[in-house]
Amino acid sequence: MDLFCRDSTICLLNERVLSLLVSDIAQLVSARVEGNASVAIVSVAKLEEGESGSLGFLSNPKYESWVYQTQCSAILVPESFQPSQAVSAVLLRHSNPYFAFCQVLTEYFNPIQHPIGVSSNADIAPDVQILDDVYIGSGCTIGSGVVLAKGVKIYPGVYVGEGASIGADTVLFPNVTLYPFTQLGKRVTVHAGSVIGSDGFGFAMEGGRYHKIPQVGIVVVEDDVEIGANCTIDRATMGRTLIEMGSKLDNSVQIGHNVVIGKHTVIAAQAGIAGSTKIGEYSVLGGQSGVSGHLVVPAQTQLGGQAGLTRNLEKTGMKLSGTPALPVQEYLRSSIAISQLTDLQKQVRTLQKEVQKLKENTPSNDGD
Repeated sequence: MDLFCRDSTICLLNERVLSLLVSDIAQLVSARVEGNASVAIVSVAKLEEGESGSLGFLSNPKYESWVYQTQCSAILVPESFQPSQAVSAVLLRHSNPYFAFCQVLTEYFNPIQHPIGVSSNADIAPDVQILDDVYIGSGCTIGSGVVLAKGVKIYPGVYVGEGASIGADTVLFPNVTLYPFTQLGKRVTVHAGSVIGSDGFGFAMEGGRYHKIPQVGIVVVEDDVEIGANCTIDRATMGRTLIEMGSKLDNSVQIGHNVVIGKHTVIAAQAGIAGSTKIGEYSVLGGQSGVSGHLVVPAQTQLGGQAGLTRNLEKTGMKLSGTPALPVQEYLRSSIAISQLTDLQKQVRTLQKEVQKLKENTPSNDGD
């Protein structure tokens, strides 16, 4: 099969391209079709970069103008979408078109097709338990007592320490390191270069120098968690560091020892969380944000990019920005005030000079 696609599109990588129709997509995502359901789809694209045979989507209203200009053959749109002009593409109405588009990508356009089999160049302890459909690539080291569930994929260069367990359909991309006794749940994805279970940052001062505190706990990562490239998750001093189900970590995120990340929390790149802090479920931490240690952060907290949280929060659903982090409206007022300081300083200096002149020109009452 020889297909040409522009860089902005993703083409099918298998023979289903010859039979994929709008009707197939509608059935997969439970969308309602307006137009010709027999139109063939061979690629996906942004609306502004689409071409004949491609599927696009509209979820942000600010891109609506492209619906009327796009060359896409079909578009996933919200159920409530009401076109203000003629649309040449077939419309697939869905309550969440972005999610539906993701389903289509996963089913038909995912470029990663995981292999199956065990490389002869892998170093695997004799008592490792390996179930069906597992892949272990070249140069991997799998320690004693490790359990690999069905469908686990371990790419070249991965180290899995003794006693670790990896749940079904979990994927470890190249050069991931799992320290001993780390526990990963089902359908976990760990991207290249991440380290899970390294020692927490614990030292005691005595005699004028630091003494290392042994980190004897573990890391537990629950089902459906995704961990980006070059993340580090420290093992607990005692007990466990816990990443609860459904949470997503971007690249280069640091999680300290004994931290608990609540379920379905999203943490953007270069964020860091110090030890023993608990982040509530469904929270969002922006890029380069930081959270001090031993804090309790309630559910649904939103921390803006580069924000620094240094205190406990009492209410759920707070939105904060700045360092130290403040509620967004308070932070914005503070930012405006700071931006006006230079002018205020000039005004104060002018007033000081005027007051001084008044003093100089006022007759003295001494000696009356």
